[in-house]
Amino acid sequence: MLHQSVHPHAHAYVYTDSYTFVGGCSSGTSSPDPAREDMEKIQARFRKIGHTVLVLSGKGGVGKSTVTVQLAMGLVMRGHKVGILDVDVCGPSIPRITGLEGKEVRHCSEGWVPVYADSSKSLSVMSIGFLLSSADDAVVWRGPKKNAMIRQFLGDVFWDELDYLFIDTPPGTGDEHLSLLQYLEDVPLDGAVLVTTPQRISVDDVLKEVTFCKQGGLPILGVVENMSGFVCPCCGERSDIFLSGGGKDMAMTCGVPFLGAVPLDPELCVSEDTGQNFLETCSSAQSSASILGIIDAMVEQIELRGSVEATTHDSSEQQQHLL
Repeated sequence: MLHQSVHPHAHAYVYTDSYTFVGGCSSGTSSPDPAREDMEKIQARFRKIGHTVLVLSGKGGVGKSTVTVQLAMGLVMRGHKVGILDVDVCGPSIPRITGLEGKEVRHCSEGWVPVYADSSKSLSVMSIGFLLSSADDAVVWRGPKKNAMIRQFLGDVFWDELDYLFIDTPPGTGDEHLSLLQYLEDVPLDGAVLVTTPQRISVDDVLKEVTFCKQGGLPILGVVENMSGFVCPCCGERSDIFLSGGGKDMAMTCGVPFLGAVPLDPELCVSEDTGQNFLETCSSAQSSASILGIIDAMVEQIELRGSVEATTHDSSEQQQHLL
């Protein structure tokens, strides 16, 4: 029997395989519909966050979490306060990529305190990986348990004032994604960044993410094509190991922005495994320049959306005034 306590100090939620919350809500329900008070609690948490971006991928193994961390690191280097919320409950890789594996989440009167990457608290991270007794522990939960965990993350994590929050989601479109949109329906989301690799099998899957976003009313900030070619560090010759251009072509076909492409880089893999900041340690690499360009394009899309929404709001108010 899986009997996973979510946090040693959080007595409200202890999961058993009967989907009953022990010591908390006595309803025993696993319905994805949160109570109104939970929604209000989530809204209150997100009032301190300037921009919220979901990072999605159609399939696993395309570097979604890698892109999430690099976007966050790049914004931190520009002086922003950034948070990463890892809701990939069954495959939490954010702690290792950020070099925070083995750290523990603290609990205070306001809720869970995320793990900070440095003393300046410029980067804060929350992941179920911090709540497991071992990095090798498997989270074998069905949908209702994962959804409850996500709801608790959204409502109970005590973030500082943030300029950006990136939510790293599981691959595909499932319960977790539906729950996120439902729990955040009253929270102003800036949009989603979709990550793919160039080959057709990955592009076909990310097309489903485009459909999901459109059906769910989630704006698409743009597409990132990861692992787009390999540039030899010795001779500079480029080899398209996984082809190239598939993500860009798909974005053009779907009428969504293309944020840029990131080439394969062995140093990026090393940085991930060792928890180093790739953008600092390999600042002259082509991959670093590509990532920084993608950040520029993403921020431009966020600002453009904000400008359009402000104009629409002003026009609506003027029309109401005339009436």
